[in-house]
Parts: sequence; C-alpha cells; structure tokens
Amino acid sequence: MYFCLKLGFTLNGRLTKIIILSMLSLCFYKCSSTKNIAPSQSVLVREAFLKNGTPIKRDLAKQLSVYPPNTQVFGIPVKLHIYNLAKENPDSLFSGWMNKKPKRFERLTKIYSEKQVNQLKKYKRNFNFWLKKSGEPPSIFFENNSSSTSKRLEQYYKNKGFFNTSVLTSIDTIAHQKVKVTYEVKTGESFVVDQKTENIASADLDSIYRKNTENSFIKEGEVFEVENFNKERDRLVQLFRNNGIENFQQKSIRFKAYLDSLGEDLKIPVGIVIQNEAKRDQNNIVEIPYVVQKVNKIKLFIEDPNKEFSAYTDTIQFNSLTILSDGKLNYKPKTLASGVFIKEGLPYSDQDRSDTYRYFSDLRIFKYPNIDFSTDPKDSLGLISSIYLTPREPFSVGFDLDLSHSNIQFFGISLGSSVISRNVFKGTETLELGLKGTIGASKDVADKNDDFFNIFEFGGDLKLRIPRMIFPFNGPLFKNYFEKPSTNIIIGTSFQQNIGLDKQNFVGTLEYQWSKNKTHKYNFKLLDLEFVNNKAIANYFNVYRNSYDRLNSIAQQIRYDSEFVLDNNLVIPKGTTEFINQVIQGETRIEREDQLYRDVRVIQERETRLTSNNLITSSAFSFNMNTQENIFDEDFSQFQLKVVSSGNLLTGLLNLSGKEKNEDQVYEFLDVIPSQFIKTEFNFIKHWSVGKEQVLAMRLFSGIAIPYGNSNNIPFTRSYFAGGSNDNRAWKAYKLGPGVGENSNEFNEANFKIAFNLEYRYTILGPLKGAFFIDAGNIWNALDNIEDPKQRFDGFEDLNEIAIGTGFGLRYDFDYFVFRLDSGFKTYDPSQIKADRWGKQISFRRTVFNIGINYPF
Repeated sequence: MYFCLKLGFTLNGRLTKIIILSMLSLCFYKCSSTKNIAPSQSVLVREAFLKNGTPIKRDLAKQLSVYPPNTQVFGIPVKLHIYNLAKENPDSLFSGWMNKKPKRFERLTKIYSEKQVNQLKKYKRNFNFWLKKSGEPPSIFFENNSSSTSKRLEQYYKNKGFFNTSVLTSIDTIAHQKVKVTYEVKTGESFVVDQKTENIASADLDSIYRKNTENSFIKEGEVFEVENFNKERDRLVQLFRNNGIENFQQKSIRFKAYLDSLGEDLKIPVGIVIQNEAKRDQNNIVEIPYVVQKVNKIKLFIEDPNKEFSAYTDTIQFNSLTILSDGKLNYKPKTLASGVFIKEGLPYSDQDRSDTYRYFSDLRIFKYPNIDFSTDPKDSLGLISSIYLTPREPFSVGFDLDLSHSNIQFFGISLGSSVISRNVFKGTETLELGLKGTIGASKDVADKNDDFFNIFEFGGDLKLRIPRMIFPFNGPLFKNYFEKPSTNIIIGTSFQQNIGLDKQNFVGTLEYQWSKNKTHKYNFKLLDLEFVNNKAIANYFNVYRNSYDRLNSIAQQIRYDSEFVLDNNLVIPKGTTEFINQVIQGETRIEREDQLYRDVRVIQERETRLTSNNLITSSAFSFNMNTQENIFDEDFSQFQLKVVSSGNLLTGLLNLSGKEKNEDQVYEFLDVIPSQFIKTEFNFIKHWSVGKEQVLAMRLFSGIAIPYGNSNNIPFTRSYFAGGSNDNRAWKAYKLGPGVGENSNEFNEANFKIAFNLEYRYTILGPLKGAFFIDAGNIWNALDNIEDPKQRFDGFEDLNEIAIGTGFGLRYDFDYFVFRLDSGFKTYDPSQIKADRWGKQISFRRTVFNIGINYPF
C-alpha cells in the first residue's frame, strides 16, 4: 500500500491520475477483501457453471447459486468493502476511544453539551448499522453450500425434462483464502411426454375440457417440463371458472407421470385426473360433481354511505337488471347496466365478474364494489348475482404541491387544486375543475432584475369525463368494438410570464379513449383546438439575444445610423424593426446578393414565425401497446404510434365559404393564419432484465411534421428539439441541430427528428443506482421553407449528421420518484469539421450535466 501511495506523488498528468486510482483500488481490494474472516476460512470469489461444456447465462447462474460470491463493480466487491468498514462492537470501541485519554470527555463537554457528546455514541452505532445494511457480508465458502447448489442445479434441469442430470463439483484455491467453485452439469437427453390420458369425474367438466384441448400446455411428443404442468393447471382453473363452474377449486386437479425408474425409457405417459368437489358432511367426505351454473338473476344495490345498514326503498327493473336503491335512485339505469358484464341466462364467468369490478372501480364514482354469487333457492343449477355499490361523496377537493425541473425551467414550484363533481348528469360522469400556478427559476429569460424566481405560469382547465362513447361513435355499429370506452371534453387556458413571449394559450379537446385488452390502448382526438396568443412580441429581441446580437453586429458593420440607435446599438424594438425593414426594402448599403442580406432575411423570417399567433385545429389518433405487468416488471416493451392531421377542416370551410386568400396566398381566420400540416410519430421502448437489479433499456424515436397548403412551416409548439436530460444528454436542451447548422439560436428546433438511446442500469448501494448510456440523434428541416442545406435533411446521406453522446449517471430512488444526475460527453459532434468529429470534444471541461426526475425512458 505504501508503494502505491508513494507512486501517486511522483507522477503527473491525466493518464497518471487514472493509473493512480486504478492502483489504489487494486491495493484496496487486495488488502481488505479477506480481513474479517478467520484464518481457517476462505472467501468464495468466483463460481463457474457449465452445461454440457457450455457456460450457463450469468443471471440464471446467480438464481441457482445458494450462496453466491459477493457482487462486484468493475471486478471490485464494493459492497463487501463497505461491510468490512463496520465494527463488531461499536459501543465498546467508542467507550474505549473516549476513555483512552482522561481529559477527552471533559474537553468535548466544553465544546458540546454532555447530551450531545453521548449522542455521538448513538451516531456511531447507527452509522455502523448503515454500513452493514448497505454492504454485504463476506461470502464464506462452505462445502454444504456447494452441495446445496449442486442439488438445486440437478433439480432445476430435472424440472426442465432432463431426469438423468448429474452435477460434478470442483473446488480450486486461486489465492490465499480465496476459492473458486466450478459446477459441471451433464444433462443427458431430454424426456418427452408420451400418451396423454384424462380421467375427469364430472361430465360437465369433461365436456368443457374436450372443447378446449388445442390450447393445452401439455402436448404429446414435447419435452416434459414441470412448468408446463403448472401452466396447464392454471389454464384449466381459468377455463372452468369462465365456463360456468363457479365453485371450481384448483386442488381438484392432479397430474400423474409414469417415469421409468431406470431412466432408460425417455417417453413418459401422463395422466390428468380431475376429481369432484370434496365436502365434509359431519364425519364423512362427500364427493359432489361439478356442474355448470347459469346466472338466473342479477341484482344491483345502491347503498347509502351514511348508513351502517341500508333499507332499499326504490326498485327499478331495467331489462334483466334489477336495481335497488336506498332512497331515490340518482343514476340512469342504462348507465349502470352498461357496466354490468355479467349476463342473465349465460354460464358464470370469472372474467365477466372481473370486468364488472374494474368498470365500476375506474369510474371514480363508487367505492370498491362488492360482488357476490349465491345459489338460486328455486334452481340448484342457477345463481343470483348481487352487486353492491357505495357512492363516493358528490364533491371532493384536492391539493397538490410539485417540485419540477424541465428543459427551460431549472427549478419550479407548482401549487395546484382540483374540485371534482361526480354524477353530474346522472350518467356517472365526472366534472373536474383544475387550477395550477407555478413559479420557477430560469437562466433563459430577459429579466432585468435578475430575480431567482423569474418565471410565472397560471392556468386552469375544465374536464368532463363521460364513461361511454358519444356521437358519432355511440351507434350500434360500434357497440361491441370498444372496451372500457370514455369520452373526454376539455377546455382550458394558461398564461405565461417571462417564458418566451408571455404566451396565452386556449385549448379545447374532444377525445375518445378505449382499449381492446390489457396491453392495447387507443386514443382518438376528434377535435384538438389550440390558440397561442403571444402577448409580448415587442420583447422578441430581448428574449432571443443571439438573433439580436447578429442583427446588431450587421448594423455596426455597415455603420447604420438612426434615431433608434443608442451607443452604437439598435434600440429594441423600434431600432430593430426599422433596420430590418430598411434592409429588406433596399434602403441601406446591403445588396440583395450579399450574405448580410440573407442573414437579415433569416432573422426576420424567424422573428415573424415565433411572434405570430397560432391557430391549430387538428385531429389525432394514437395507439399504445405496453406489455409491462406492474411497476416491478423490468422485462417489457412499449410501442407508441401517433398520427396528427391539422387545418384541413378549417381551411376547407374557409374555401367553401368563399373566403379570399391574403397577399401571401394563404387563408386567415380572425386575423390568424390557421396551421396546416400532417405529423407522424413512432416510439419504441424495450427493457431487458440482464441480471439481479440490472436492466438494459433502449428507446427508438422518429417523428416528422410536414407543412402543406396553408402553411410552409410548423408552429413552434409542435416542432421538435434535441438535447436535454431526456434526449441526447451530451447536449443541452435546444442546443443540438438542426443538422450541422451553427446552432446560433437560443431554441433550435425543426420538423424532423430521429433519436436512439441505450442505457445500462445497475444498483450500487441500495437506493443508489448507476447507469452508462449512449445517446444518438438529431433534428433536421424537411419539406418546409428552410433552404439552408446544413439544416435540411435531403436524403440518407444526411444520416452521418446523427450526433452521438456517451456518459454515465447516478440515480437515487426515493420510492415515490427517482432523482437523476447524468453526465454526457460529445463523442461524435457533426457540427465540427470532419477531422474533429470523433472524440475531440470528450473532456471533463466540456461535460454536460443533466438533472432529471425519474428515468428518461
């Protein structure tokens, strides 16, 4: 250890620092990994698993090992070292340290109170406990553990159909007190299912089974795997309970396998035995055949939440549904009936029962429902379904406080409130009024006072949710197509101050949502209206300082003189407006053929585009497929597809009404030019679980918005940007692209985007996580009015302009959210000359740090 430290003081340079850290880590590793074990003990540092001579996958090997080696990060057992920092008797050690010098306690009590000094002992104990909890005790080798692992391996492969499996264990000492164990598994040939026979006691069960054999997990001639028998048992339970056997029990199913005791016959005959229901009658066990039971009657009870026992005074018969209410019924019978998937006259079904539960729970009108089934006293083969619904309070008020971070806002505090009115039109609708105010801190605003909280936003929206389809999708043609349908009508407005040009937004939406199953969800916005009103357009050049600096430098180059020039700078806004107009009208020394003229023209076009009000009237369809079963599922995929069409209806109506186009040959409506474009987006996310608490995550995104007809560009709010904490993390938000342009604008955006992200996530210590990532992508202008070839996407040859960033990050999981800090390095920068694109921008000085909440994808 002394040699390593001494060497660190004699070398200099970046490479030397890396070598020093590596050697220090190596020394730390060699000196401490076995320090807390007895001389007669050894640490298990490595396990190798071979199946018929081929290494077994790492994650599977970890699952099969009874007591695996300590986890390592870059070959170093970090958690073990942390554990070794803990002491066995922290209280005694602290007391010994305190009493080692007679006056130590007296000196400490002069600085701190006696209570605080005694508290130090508690801190020492708690810190020692944290070290043990965060670390890992040494993986001490015991032959019993390796024997147990061998038995587990043997049983694992027997469950996979290899009943002649044998495991050979070899133990090697690779260093002092360090052991490696190798498990060699020889499986032999797999056993297969031979003839399959069934012995089903109930005639009804036998009939259901014979009609549904094609989906069986046990097939003749296939490998005999125990997991397939478990799946078949679950399938049969679900099959019977969805086909009228309401009281079917899993224990009634048994499997028999006739295995050759010598292990020579590789074919195993299988018997499926399904017994009758067994019930105890006094001291005897009586077998009762399972029979199909149909639903004879359905009753729905509306209870009074303020009463312990309800008295049902209002009864209504709607088709086959009997509705009983404690007091006057405040719900439309048709609406209640639409949520009852249990059907009179049909066999009992667990699925229908579950769908009914889910429907009434998702309404947010009732508390969790209760559904009972009882035998019809008039018919032993009939069931009576009783559904009990307890209404929630008709009104509720909620408040929320959010801390946020975004690409523009470094830090923000939001306070929101909502008022929910339930059953507004007696059709289980909900009407929600939401208000939200935000104050935030940003470096990207023109704030002369330089206040920390320098941006403000306030908004509100009114949302009506109707749990069914309304016109035009409420006809009989669509009746059986939509599952879990709902219609949302939303109107809202928001006002921003010191964010851009102090915009005021008005939105209105009519959207339909439905699903086909648990993984597939659909959304169709029949009308998505957005009006953006820029309130402070005169402040444009104060906000977009790069544009002003370029315009001002041009004026200085030609020595422009005007009453609106102060201290050789253009006055905002009168000086900038006058100068642009004079250049365009040829009233200055700048000729139309000059590059300076083209620069001024570009600045003017961007100013016009960003200060113009926008009217967007669009329709959109989106599809979302998500295979994630729950928040703990780390092996899933998501696929999202979205298509938006804007402006067709409004411009069509203007055309039919005989509205004349303006001087630019476009339609105007209320002095605003309606935006017309089509937009498509594709987003694919895939997560792979590659080991214990290790995930490989990937995202692929592509989107393009094409203007046409009444527009030659895309509104700023509907365009794409690149960079930032959720995109390419080697660039700041809005600072990447378009293409290989000079990125001279504060907010660089375009209408075509490609993005790819790959991230490896792992656990460092408990809630502290780590990640390595590769981000790639860029934005371009395509099929719009931008003519600069550096910013345009003209063909596949422009794919070499995709920027690549690499980096690493730390994340801390607070259970409710994840705090994220990522460091990105520009690995391939297309804005540089070709000789400097690869690796020349990688340095800690140029590192881009990103703070984010939750994972980027």
